[in-house]
Amino acid sequence: MGSSSRILVAIAIASAFMMTAGAGAQEAKHYRFAYDQPKTTGYGILGDIFADKLKALSKGTMLIEQYPGAQLGQEPQVLQLVKSGDVEFCISSSANAATLSPQAGVMSMHFLFRSETHLIKAIADPEVSKAVKAMIADTVQGAHVIALSTLGLRNMYSKREIRNVGDMKGLKVRVQATPTEDTMFPAYGAQIVHMPFGSVYTSLQTGVVDVAENGVNVYLANKHYEVAPVLSMTEHEANNSLVWVSDKLWNSLTPEQQGWVQAAADEVNQKQPAKAIELEHQSLEKLKSIGVKVVTDVDKSGFTTVADPYLDKLARELGPHAEKIKNLIRAIN
Repeated sequence: MGSSSRILVAIAIASAFMMTAGAGAQEAKHYRFAYDQPKTTGYGILGDIFADKLKALSKGTMLIEQYPGAQLGQEPQVLQLVKSGDVEFCISSSANAATLSPQAGVMSMHFLFRSETHLIKAIADPEVSKAVKAMIADTVQGAHVIALSTLGLRNMYSKREIRNVGDMKGLKVRVQATPTEDTMFPAYGAQIVHMPFGSVYTSLQTGVVDVAENGVNVYLANKHYEVAPVLSMTEHEANNSLVWVSDKLWNSLTPEQQGWVQAAADEVNQKQPAKAIELEHQSLEKLKSIGVKVVTDVDKSGFTTVADPYLDKLARELGPHAEKIKNLIRAIN
């Protein structure tokens, strides 16, 4: 059975479950909420905040069923399913959102976020959130964004240490398929390789790629340390995510129900970033305890010297929404 067939079967089963669940309690409706990371990651934190708040506001009439671990497909597939109305809610990385709205690539520009504290403030900032929602509303049909979230900052992992930009020369790095990544990693002297997240483990194992990069908890939860036991804390970009709702569902809701959904999403925007960063710190301690080598003293100056001139240039090339978002984020202290 191909991956598309498996996804359709999974959705059919999920739909049957929704109907059965609805039969037992006519007033309660169940909605699918899909994401591609395990429940133990910051995506699970997000799903729980959203589900709990929506259940409380709707007095148990709007219930979220979480489908973690790519059960309903990888992010690019799920985004299409949300657009078509086959799945109600999903989380996507800003990089995967850029496949629908290229300007979303602004959220993964290198060294846009100065620190974890800056990242938490920026993602929770109502003006940043408003600007991202406006960008998606302007450029995507079939779905819209109701919240921002983060999984922290991204770092590089490999079988070798990366202590400075010189260590990147000639290395094959798995990157997310965005113009930002495709520009920045070659600027550091690396070769880029595109592949779905699900293929990263084997590719590191077999040497198809030398380096991958992601958040600390994602690295831990997916056991990538087994094949890439050195984690270099480059903190080169943020692991930002967007929470999507299908327009098909949204347009079927009453104004009151829409208000509940947006209020639950606002709760995510405010609370998830700090909780996700806390999970990153816990994950780092866990990795150290199982013997992963963590390089904390990476010299970032070489990276930022290369990256800084690209911030304005890339944002301008991406478009006016991207430029506005970049300026809002840079202005936050």
